[in-house]
Amino acid sequence: MALRSDSKRRSFGIPGKDPKATKPSRQSKGAVRRTQMITTYGVGSLVALGDQSFLVSGLDTWRVNWAPVIYEPNLQRWLGVTHFRLPPADNPPSGDGVKIRRFPRWYSCSECKDLKPFKDFGVNEKNICPSCGTTLTPSRFIVACVNGHLDDFPYWEWVHRKKDSSGTKRTSSCRLSLHTTGTSASLASVVIKCSCGEQSSMAGSFGKEALRSIGVTCRCQRPWLGRGSDETGCDEAPRTMQRGSSAAWFPVHRSSLSIPPWSQRLQQLLNKHMNQIHKHRDDDTSLRIVIETFIDGTDFTVEQVLSALEDRDRLAEEPLDDDAKLDASSRLRTKEYKELESGVSAEHLEDEFECEPAPLDASASRPPGLDKVMLVKRLREVRALKAFTRVEAPDRLTLRERAAKLSLEKLDWLPAIEVSGEGVFLSLDNTLVRTWEQSPGPLHRADRIRGHHEGLLRERAARAGVKATKADLASEVDARFILLHTLAHALINEWSLDSGYPAASLRERIYSSDTMKGVLIYTAASDSAGSLGGLVAQGDTKRLQASLTSAMDRVSWCSQDPPCMESEASGTDSLNLAACYACVLLPETSCETNNAFLDRAMLIGTLESPETGYFTGLRTS
Repeated sequence: MALRSDSKRRSFGIPGKDPKATKPSRQSKGAVRRTQMITTYGVGSLVALGDQSFLVSGLDTWRVNWAPVIYEPNLQRWLGVTHFRLPPADNPPSGDGVKIRRFPRWYSCSECKDLKPFKDFGVNEKNICPSCGTTLTPSRFIVACVNGHLDDFPYWEWVHRKKDSSGTKRTSSCRLSLHTTGTSASLASVVIKCSCGEQSSMAGSFGKEALRSIGVTCRCQRPWLGRGSDETGCDEAPRTMQRGSSAAWFPVHRSSLSIPPWSQRLQQLLNKHMNQIHKHRDDDTSLRIVIETFIDGTDFTVEQVLSALEDRDRLAEEPLDDDAKLDASSRLRTKEYKELESGVSAEHLEDEFECEPAPLDASASRPPGLDKVMLVKRLREVRALKAFTRVEAPDRLTLRERAAKLSLEKLDWLPAIEVSGEGVFLSLDNTLVRTWEQSPGPLHRADRIRGHHEGLLRERAARAGVKATKADLASEVDARFILLHTLAHALINEWSLDSGYPAASLRERIYSSDTMKGVLIYTAASDSAGSLGGLVAQGDTKRLQASLTSAMDRVSWCSQDPPCMESEASGTDSLNLAACYACVLLPETSCETNNAFLDRAMLIGTLESPETGYFTGLRTS
């Protein structure tokens, strides 16, 4: 995407390809890929462009009139919008870039050491210090709170914190400067000095209560939404963090596979004409005329279109509430699981979903422990950015209180991308998995992970002031989910070696509940990394047998053993047991739970309790 600027606001967007496009309204500042606009550089995130830093502005400022529209009725219903849009390109008519705002507002000069707001340097768009001609550097430190607010680091308050008790007030003669002693790489070597004689290093500024202890409270600022967007009444302690910290922005994504009937050619045709249909929905005669107009030249009939509209009416009546705490057991996943398990043959080349049983080889039986193996030869996934959080990764319990808004006013669309690919769907043997998950070993290990998860939920609910019931604080993570999740990771690692796909281009989709016991491993990337049948080929009976055996052998020993296998808790927030980057952890783009809830002992057991592993005794040479 490309960046444009005027005196107050800049923009960036996906590079356009239209040579006849009209002149952009603002100067381009940089470019990112469309996919990054919902994964890395979405609304409210910080983006470094050259020697400057900016904040991606709210959806209210995006020019999307000409940006491509995406439809996925199931996901639209779930998120309460009428459509999705691709992030706009940098050039009309596809769009005019995504607006950005300068942040942090404080800059420093490495030569004259001045530390002050960018506007006080008096350099307009030029990023050069007028005193010494040196390039200015954006503040390395920022402040955020768990409610999504963002602010500049309070340098003056930090330097003068020891004098605050005596009533010291800031005066216009106070000038701050930033110095690096170079004695070490620690924060103690970063020193802030004031012209009044006070000085202080940044050591200790990253403590959870460091800023609140000196009287600095959250100012409830939302600079990505512009002036007048600040909130009031935030009691959370502001936290210091590095400008480039990953904790400065956690996206909240929701995604859906396009499944029948929405993946079929007729529903795709309706997507393009729904606005026109809504205008005539109450008049049967005019509605039929409209339908006849847009189906002209196709093999569809008016009655088929009316039947398809009834499907949409039934979808609109579905309840929006979903008690599932994990995406793996949500109502949306239940719909997908049904289609994946039963299989769907494509009727038209334009159909976006095709799933068929893997052919059984007479010389090879189905891999032990599995019930069904389905080859997903064609799939489409829509991923939308719903909100974001800061400081702490999002969770279902506190998301309503913590989620930061993407726009000031509620819009009828969200930014999204659509990706196409292929995959393999595996479901476990129902009898075996039910027997296994009720045995002492899996129950004990799952209880340990669940206990850590519930402790985390209680802690976050207390900090957020959420009045949660016992049911709200109960974790849905169980032995079945951990087994499916770890199996997906083991196979992704194995297939990344066997098939040539990089692990980062493969993704997992877990289906786990009392009625679901499956996992979909698929490639769905906006580039060319895997949509040519290479992953589907891994579902061949002989190949799957070999890769499953190899995957179990590979995770049976880790270079970090015995500490890895004997770990009582590992990973972020202690939500893993036997799992590390030397055995089953994956790139974050591949895992839907940020590498949490993993335990390879669920696959192959432990030395003391081999029966804990689901595949123990089922493995073949």
